[in-house]
Amino acid sequence: MSQFSSSFFITVTNKMAMEIESFYTFGPHKISSKDVFYTTHLSFAFVNLRPVLPGHVLVCPLREVKRFADLTTDETNDLWTAAHKISGPLQSYHKAPSLTFTIQIDDSDKKLKQKVDSDIEWKDRSPEDRAQEAEEYRKFFL
Repeated sequence: MSQFSSSFFITVTNKMAMEIESFYTFGPHKISSKDVFYTTHLSFAFVNLRPVLPGHVLVCPLREVKRFADLTTDETNDLWTAAHKISGPLQSYHKAPSLTFTIQIDDSDKKLKQKVDSDIEWKDRSPEDRAQEAEEYRKFFL
């Protein structure tokens, strides 16, 4: 599992007005709050930059951890509870016949993922497309 945490950044515009933009982190990646569609006090779920299939989302702990085993029992329960809660609406929305849950654990998984990614030509989705998908998913959890 990669390291995860949430963070906030302040952006100063050309008019010198301050605008607060929030980000979550997924390993070395900044995840815009616009891509996040579900949060709890310990977890967050966001749309994927390169989904394998429609509805391919990620659920992560808010606290930065290196490995799954580093999660507390409360964090582990919260992750699985979040995955359970979001899976039903997304499965119905996409009319998916089944679900697959995967845990990304460590660097060996990253190397395998990089190999798979190099064999398949992935195209990153635009920030607008991801934000629109996240907005659609948020409606299930209001």
